Amino acid sequence: MVYTTLEDCINDLEKNGHLIRIKEEVDPHLEMAAIHLRVHEAQGPALLFENVKGSKFRAASNIFGTMERSRFIFRKRFEAIQRLISLRNNPQTIFKHPFSAAKHGINALSSLPKKVNTSPVINHEIKITDLPLIQHWPKDGGAFVTLPQVYTEDITKPGVHQSNLGMYRIQLTGNDYVLNEEAGLHYQIHRGIGVHQTKANEKGLPLKVSIFAGGPPAHTLAAVMPLPEGMSELMFAGLLGGRRFRYFYKDGFCISADADFVITGEVLPGENKPEGPFGDHLGYYSLTHDFPLMHVRKIYAKNNAIWPFTVVGRPPQEDTAFGNLIHELTGDALTKEIPGLQQVNAVDAAGVHPLLLATGSERYTPYNKIKQPAEILTIANHILGTGQLSLAKFLFITADDERKLSPQNIPAFFDFMLKRINLKRDIHFYTNTTIDTLDYSGTGLNQGSKVVFAAYSDVARKLCTSIPSAFSQLQNFENAQLALPGIVCIQTKKFIDYNNAETEMQQLHEQLKDASAALQQTPFIIICDEASFTANSLNNFLWATFTRCNPAYDIYGINSFYNHKHWGCDAVVLDARIKPHHAPVLEKDAVTEKNIDRIFIKGGSLYNVLK
Repeated sequence: MVYTTLEDCINDLEKNGHLIRIKEEVDPHLEMAAIHLRVHEAQGPALLFENVKGSKFRAASNIFGTMERSRFIFRKRFEAIQRLISLRNNPQTIFKHPFSAAKHGINALSSLPKKVNTSPVINHEIKITDLPLIQHWPKDGGAFVTLPQVYTEDITKPGVHQSNLGMYRIQLTGNDYVLNEEAGLHYQIHRGIGVHQTKANEKGLPLKVSIFAGGPPAHTLAAVMPLPEGMSELMFAGLLGGRRFRYFYKDGFCISADADFVITGEVLPGENKPEGPFGDHLGYYSLTHDFPLMHVRKIYAKNNAIWPFTVVGRPPQEDTAFGNLIHELTGDALTKEIPGLQQVNAVDAAGVHPLLLATGSERYTPYNKIKQPAEILTIANHILGTGQLSLAKFLFITADDERKLSPQNIPAFFDFMLKRINLKRDIHFYTNTTIDTLDYSGTGLNQGSKVVFAAYSDVARKLCTSIPSAFSQLQNFENAQLALPGIVCIQTKKFIDYNNAETEMQQLHEQLKDASAALQQTPFIIICDEASFTANSLNNFLWATFTRCNPAYDIYGINSFYNHKHWGCDAVVLDARIKPHHAPVLEKDAVTEKNIDRIFIKGGSLYNVLK
């Protein structure tokens, strides 16, 4: 199916039972997001809000909410794109299958962006206040665009072929922004748009920005797709959508001819304003920080335009499906880039960036013939130096000689790792380094540490499957719970400061240092605010443990030691309590939850829709 508009996609989804229209008036302040969250949690349909309070425009969400629906949307083009990406990552294929390569070349040529004269998107010139101004979480700083396609060009090489199309959140209202005249752009300087801004700054010129919303769903996916070097997002949008990306220029700004909305503006050198807070994908608010300020010039909308949005929060959310879709499309691209890497799982339940699980080959032969990590340490360094993977804080990596272990099977992976890891040898820290901007577990914005747990040896221990008695006799540490075999959660008083934490962890050490039998079975001890919550489910364990830890600060050890600057221990202790400098946890608004019940009860648009 080739979609020329977002409405084409919505009508197709509805026809095939994937979408429900919400006819009641719904408030964009919290209510629309709350409805989306409830439907997404139930793996429900895509939604079209036909009556948005305060706006004449309709809004759509949860379009990519399940993998089934995402595959359905791109069903006619999926395999062809997989083959093309594989070709780009495996140039030798050109020589093995020249006719197939030529076919792909023709497809690529036919998907080059196409310049047109005009389009319906400029039928109406509107203001920010005309849009569905959706506030997602109670403490958000205002209304945000959450599915934007942000377009910029290289000022030294203008034109669509050197452009960048990315997805960076846009704050439309709140804070100190002048309503209808200013907006906030949240992006890091290393992103494509950041490179363009740097070049514009160097010349003292404004960076022209065009924000597209809506249009064919391929355009949205192209904005988040990590593409091979040299493949443009606009070309990928054409390939995936089966239709060339159409554009034209107006007042010096590039306009997507198929978009539902276009917001144009300029970023002037050195101009920033506070942006945020915003409920983010780690399950916490990202706080207020200075980010580039965009001076809004003109905003356009076509007739009957539809405003697309999603809600970001503790995973899994709709962006989880984006990640899974990207993984299916790119296949083994990463393993081709990193020699020896077999599989990697950026764990969604832990917020993606905080935790990586990986398997690799172990082909190095140590001179002393001892079975120990060698090649997988080289692979680990490569992983932590590669793109978005460089934002990871925790990397668990192992080698499975039989190649039966999958990092996607998280309980089995931890079981394999923890039975084999040598805690005196296999823990490696990276201190005073960068972490994700949205991760507040570190010492400052983008500042934190990393740790690699690398295991390659024969089975060294049997993991506990019930709580060892030593954990039931502790003072000031209570409610021991088993998260996974070999991983015990215990709770203690709320975190005060790191000086106090050092004292508390020393008290724990004194009580467990001689419990050798318990420590042998329990390589990981998690210190929690609520042990019952953390151990209640795999997702709770992954989220609470790895989003709340800064490795160099929050990892302790029972019987720990230093040997030539290498740290080891008998059992690892992770302090996963919430710290005073952490961002607030995302929590739903009780009043809003009650208000939206009207949509789900008898007579409401979503009555009996969720199972």
